[in-house]
Amino acid sequence: MYNPSAVGKKGSIFGLPYNLEESDLVFFPVHLDVTVSYGQGTSKAPDIILEESSQLDLSLLSIKNPWELKMAMYDRVVVASQNEIQRGRAINIIKALEAGKEPEADQLAFVNEYCETTHLKIEETAASFFDLGKLVGVIGGDHSSPLGLIRALAKKKDFGILQIDAHMDLRASYEGFTYSHASIMYNALKESGVKSLTQVGIRDYCEEEEAMVSDSAKPIHVFFDEHIYNQYLDGVSLKEQVRKIVDTLPQNVYVSFDMDGLDPSLCPKTGTPVPGGLQFNQAVYLLEEVVQSGRKIIGFDVCETGDDSWDANVAARIIYRLAALTGVSNDLLYFR
Repeated sequence: MYNPSAVGKKGSIFGLPYNLEESDLVFFPVHLDVTVSYGQGTSKAPDIILEESSQLDLSLLSIKNPWELKMAMYDRVVVASQNEIQRGRAINIIKALEAGKEPEADQLAFVNEYCETTHLKIEETAASFFDLGKLVGVIGGDHSSPLGLIRALAKKKDFGILQIDAHMDLRASYEGFTYSHASIMYNALKESGVKSLTQVGIRDYCEEEEAMVSDSAKPIHVFFDEHIYNQYLDGVSLKEQVRKIVDTLPQNVYVSFDMDGLDPSLCPKTGTPVPGGLQFNQAVYLLEEVVQSGRKIIGFDVCETGDDSWDANVAARIIYRLAALTGVSNDLLYFR
């Protein structure tokens, strides 16, 4: 009896009528931004995305009846007051470092322990949904948010990560934080089930990260934003470049989508905006080609959305598209 053309149900992701028990795909909202190093507010994004998502029109040009994928939002996994307490500690640590002083070791330990506990909770909860045969996606929060999901998946199967991002996120730690948003891919590559990393849209990175790319025992394929654009000016089509990107991916793919991978006009309130980046339809084309190639998306995250209705509007559309493509690659939906 569901009418996808009717007004969406408020308080339900994309206005859909499904509950957790019947859902094929569960979203974890991770209200976490403890270690952000520039703009704040990404912890508020999951709630704003939920609010904005109910006004989306649900038809897609390439996918038949995407609303038939049963999707629902899980409960909050990060308590707002605890995030704020640890964020306060992190701010004091950052201020000390910027002043050339050593931060208090116990405060740094508190922050790292809190982040580790949060990731463990997400890992255990995700594993419980896997046991029920459900797919899981994370809605962040800063880019450290999906580590628990990645760990849970890596215990079940081997896969490669496709990362759309302005940053490499390959620092061993940043500002003393083991679980910094700038270290998510460094930490993810520690998992034995994570076999490779493909990065697209990169335009801000440091010497330490360059060394990590060169010295990593696991393949790291970097497609720099500047190089993509220069190749385009030299007459290399986007289609040809996307084919090269997809060729680096194994059969199972986890997609990690940092909103700052897009042009900042699409996400001006993201935590660390950088000029350049992919346009919306370029990102969609890349994701569709991954699935068209026969590869399977086994999970995903969308992180670093700013606490702003426009940013959330764009993020909701990326999430909806990623969810639908995940459904297609798992034979729950179909291309037209």
